[in-house]
Amino acid sequence: MTSAIEFRGVSRVFGDVRAVDDVSFSIEPGEFFAMLGPSGSGKTTCLRLVAGFDLPDAGHVMLDGADVSAVPPFERNVNTVFQDYALFPHMTVLENVAYGPRVRGVDAATRSQQAREMLDLVQLGAQGERRPAQLSGGQRQRVALARALINRPKVLLLDEPLGALDLKLREEMQIELKGLQRRLGITFVYVTHDQGEALSMADRVAVFNKGRIEQLAAPRELYTRPATAFVARFVGSANVADVDLASKLVGGAQPFAVRAENILVLDESAPLAAESVAAAGAVVAVQFHGAASRWQVKLDAGEVWSALVSEEDARALNGLAVGARVRLAWPRDAAVPLNGN
Repeated sequence: MTSAIEFRGVSRVFGDVRAVDDVSFSIEPGEFFAMLGPSGSGKTTCLRLVAGFDLPDAGHVMLDGADVSAVPPFERNVNTVFQDYALFPHMTVLENVAYGPRVRGVDAATRSQQAREMLDLVQLGAQGERRPAQLSGGQRQRVALARALINRPKVLLLDEPLGALDLKLREEMQIELKGLQRRLGITFVYVTHDQGEALSMADRVAVFNKGRIEQLAAPRELYTRPATAFVARFVGSANVADVDLASKLVGGAQPFAVRAENILVLDESAPLAAESVAAAGAVVAVQFHGAASRWQVKLDAGEVWSALVSEEDARALNGLAVGARVRLAWPRDAAVPLNGN
C-alpha cells in the first residue's frame, strides 16, 4: 500500500538552526498520526513541509507516492486547520464553509448544499446564518473543520487546533475529532505539544526533539516502553535514572525510567516487598491532585523523584509530610531500560 505521506531524509535549516534534521517516516492512508513535542522541536515545520508552506533543503516529501517537495500548496490535495481558526469575520458560517468550492468555481446552489451537509456533519446545521463572532470557541473550531473538509482532501493537517479552548471543551473536542476522522476515513496529521491530546486520539505518535524523531510508536507503547530519557519525561510522568544514578540505585550501568504511578512511598521502617527496589530520601513537596497526590522526594542519591500516591495510601502514611524520611519502592520489572545516558 502506498503511504499517504512519506518523509525521506528531510531537512530544513534556518540559519544555524536545523529545524528538521534528516527526518524519515511514513503515514498510512486513513491513519490518525500525531506529531508531539515541545516548542522548537520541528513538528510544526514538518507540517508546513507537508502543506507546501515551506520547502525542504534536503530530502523528499512524498504525498500518495508522488514527490511534492517543490509543488506549491494549492496543487497538493491537503487542507490545514489552524489554532486561530482563520475564519472570515464578515462572512456567515455557511459562506465560510462554502468558500473552498466557491474558489474552485462550483455553482452557488451546489456549494450551498455541500456546505450545509458539512455543517450537519459537525453538528452545526442550525448555525449557518450566524457570523463567527456569534459562536463559541468550540463551534468556531468545528466551522474551521467543516471548511477544510468540504474540499474532500486526502490529508487533513491540524496545527494545535484545540490550543485556544478551555480544558473541558478541549476534552470534548478530542472525542469529536477522533469520531469524525473514523467516520470520514481521511488521514489526519495532528501537531500538538499536549501529550494528553496525542495519546488519546492518535493511532501512532512521533515524539520530536531538536529537529529529530526520538520515538515513533503507538500511544500505549510510547507510554509503557519509552525509548529515551526525553520520551520518558515528556510523555507522562517518569523518573529517569542516568548511568550514574542507576549505578547508585541498582548497581548497574543501564539507564532506566520508572513511572510515578508505579512507585510506592513507604515509611522508612516499612518492610520491602520481594522483587522490589527501594531508594531512601526526604519529602520535599506534596501536591494534592484530587484522587491522588504527587509526592516529591529528594533521594539520598541526589535526584528528586516523584510518586503518585492515592488518597487511601496517603492516609496509611500516618500524616508523613514535608521533611519526613521515606523510602520510594518499585517492582524491578517496572523499570524500563532506556537508550543513551
